[in-house]
Amino acid sequence: MMAENRVLDDELVALLRQAQRVVALTGAGISAESGVPTFRDAQQGLWAEYDPMELATPEGFARNPLRVWEWYAMRRAQVAKVQPNAGHYALAQWAARRPGLTVVTQNVDGLHQRAGSDRVIELHGNITRVRCAAGHGPVAEWQEKAGEVPRCCQCDAYLRPDVVWFGELLPAAALASAEQAVAAADLVLSIGTSSLVQPAASLPYLALGAGVPVVEINPEQTPLSADARFSLRGKAGELLPALVACIGD
Repeated sequence: MMAENRVLDDELVALLRQAQRVVALTGAGISAESGVPTFRDAQQGLWAEYDPMELATPEGFARNPLRVWEWYAMRRAQVAKVQPNAGHYALAQWAARRPGLTVVTQNVDGLHQRAGSDRVIELHGNITRVRCAAGHGPVAEWQEKAGEVPRCCQCDAYLRPDVVWFGELLPAAALASAEQAVAAADLVLSIGTSSLVQPAASLPYLALGAGVPVVEINPEQTPLSADARFSLRGKAGELLPALVACIGD
C-alpha cells in the first residue's frame, strides 16, 4: 500500500503503537541531512582525480597505503565536524520508549551512537575506528605522523580504516545479526537508503517474506517503494519525529 505524506494514517499509527521489536534500516540519506558527504561527493579538490578503486579497495591500499590513509583521515575529519540530526535523535527516543528497537546501518559515521542509540549493527564498519590490516583486530589508539601510515603494535603491519571496501564481504557476524533482528521484528523501517546495494537491500524483503510490515522513509521513490506497506516521501529528520510522536509513551 502506497502512502505519501500520510504520517497519521490510522493503519500506520496502529502499527507504530503495537510494534515492540522494531528494526530501522538506515542508509546514506539520513547522514546526508547532517551534512555527511557521500563517498563521491567527498572526492573534491585534489581527490577528484582519483578512481574510487584507488581509494577504497584492498588493491588500492596495497599499491599506495599512504594515499588511502590520508583520504580516510580527511573523511574522519569531515565526520567529526557534523552532528546527529533530528532523525538520529528520533530513533534514539523511539528506542527509549521501545527497548526492542535495533538500528541496522550502512553508514560508517557513528552518528546513531552519538545520538544515543545503543543497539546499532554496523554493516559497513565505522570510519572513526582503525584496525590492523593483517587481521589483529581493532586498535584503540594510534599516532599520526605526516607522510606515514601508522603500524600495528603487535605485528608492524599497516593500520587501515575499519570499514568495508569495494570487493570485500560484509562482516559475517554483523550481517547475521541484522538478518536475525529482521526475522524477529514486528515492524521494519527502511530509512534514507537507495534499496540498491546488496546484501543490505535484501533485508526489507526478508521481512516482507515473513509477513512483517515495512515502512519506507525516503524523499525519492526506490525499488522498495511499491512493495512497502507504507512509502512516505520526505526527509528522515522531518518524518521520524512525527512517527515517534504517534507511538506515545
